[in-house]
Amino acid sequence: MKKYFPSAAFMAAFLILWQFLVFLFDVESWFLPSPLLILKTLVESSDLLIHHTITTIYETLWGFFASVVTAFILAVVMDTYPTIKKGIYPLLVVSQTIPIIFIAPLLMVWFGYGLLPKIFVVALVCFFPIVVSLVEGLESVDPDMVNLLLIMGATKSQIFRKVRFPAAFPSFFSGLKIAATYSVMGAVIGEWLGASRGIGYFMILSSKSFRVDRVFAAIALISFLSLAFFGLIELASRLAMPWHYKNEQIPQELYDDTNE
Repeated sequence: MKKYFPSAAFMAAFLILWQFLVFLFDVESWFLPSPLLILKTLVESSDLLIHHTITTIYETLWGFFASVVTAFILAVVMDTYPTIKKGIYPLLVVSQTIPIIFIAPLLMVWFGYGLLPKIFVVALVCFFPIVVSLVEGLESVDPDMVNLLLIMGATKSQIFRKVRFPAAFPSFFSGLKIAATYSVMGAVIGEWLGASRGIGYFMILSSKSFRVDRVFAAIALISFLSLAFFGLIELASRLAMPWHYKNEQIPQELYDDTNE
């Protein structure tokens, strides 16, 4: 827990300074609400926010799941067939130069204003970091280990399950963490462009009625959800590859003595 203390202290200092400046200069709440007012709004609007948050979480989870499955399949194909990788990889990079805010309206035209286009937006936002990290992870496997298993008569599928995929875990989970922080934002962007419920829809209604405190409350909720998804991925990574985190359990002084 000690490693989180500097971040928590900095955030607390920032919020205190924010509250003090709003009070000192008597800033109107419609222009910049104070942290205490935002917290009060979160409590007062909790029932309404929960209603919209359930929809956003549903879109986020399904879009994230779709991006993981698609990225995994494509990464395995690209790793197995280098020629396909040479053809597809540049297209993946080019696809990231197109702002998602321009693609989302097309999805609304093609798939309507239901949940499906929002799920597509989340999947598009999360797909790239996952597939790139997994491809790089599969390429970082120790070739001597692969050659040893080949000599022992292992098949390609056995090598993938026993060596290549486990070796790609650190990179894979790094990509998942990046995608997790983008996932909620992707759902909200989709809701901005057309929805009848969701946090993005709640933000649009609040901004049109000049309820800036509600907009900030929604932003705080989005940040919390993104951090929660990130924390879940971090927990999953620690459960999936405990060997990767074993050095964190060793006191730094003992670790330094061992290296000496």
